[in-house]
Amino acid sequence: MSSIPMSHLGGQAFNHSVNNNSEAEYDRLRDLARAEAAKRNSCFDRAHQAYERGDGAEAKELSNEGKRHAAKMDEYNKQASDFIFRENNLMGRVPDDTIDLHGQFVEEAEEILEQRIRYAQQHGQTHLHVIVGKGNHSANHVQKIKPRVQQVCNELGLKYATEDNAGRMYINLKGEDVVEVPDLPSHPSGGHGRQPGSGGHGQQHGGQSTPHHGGAQHGGGQQQEEGDLVGKIVSKLTKKLGDCCVVM
Repeated sequence: MSSIPMSHLGGQAFNHSVNNNSEAEYDRLRDLARAEAAKRNSCFDRAHQAYERGDGAEAKELSNEGKRHAAKMDEYNKQASDFIFRENNLMGRVPDDTIDLHGQFVEEAEEILEQRIRYAQQHGQTHLHVIVGKGNHSANHVQKIKPRVQQVCNELGLKYATEDNAGRMYINLKGEDVVEVPDLPSHPSGGHGRQPGSGGHGQQHGGQSTPHHGGAQHGGGQQQEEGDLVGKIVSKLTKKLGDCCVVM
């Protein structure tokens, strides 16, 4: 199994234990995308060379071939983004007020986050925990996704704060200053998402503890709607992801 160039990602792809098949599938899709990107770049380079020597017909043919490889690259990256998003955000894997962006390219993460913020605001949610990763697997251990999340918040006029776990961010969806970051609930898959030193096992909302396995956060149908949102985001990404999502 080949490795993923994690410098292009926001951190480790999976935020939970996975079987070898899941990890291999994610690697396979990103590898196929990289291979198509290499073919695209080769075609465009040769097209430029053909144009420089006056062979317009060959230049056009190579350019069109490069565009076909670019389209395949986009499709493989879309499949990888869809796959990792579903794996990390399945109902019951993260709390209702949390979104996990592990394994996404920066532009993919931005698209997903913007949709999740709109959804949360439309449904009266007051905050959002965003798992951005610590950058441990990125080049020079630099966080890739966190700066883009901060940029999105600034553009939308939302206040945010880094949680005790540096790989997580808290966003106030009401535009108010973040006075205090509430304790995190224990992670559904075994505590991986719990903030160090946090107390209790529920997310605090106005003094009431709401377990992430119990009822919905905002009414009986909230968890089902959260599950539906995963599908909606994946569908939206199908139309919007382009080769800006990859830096080969």
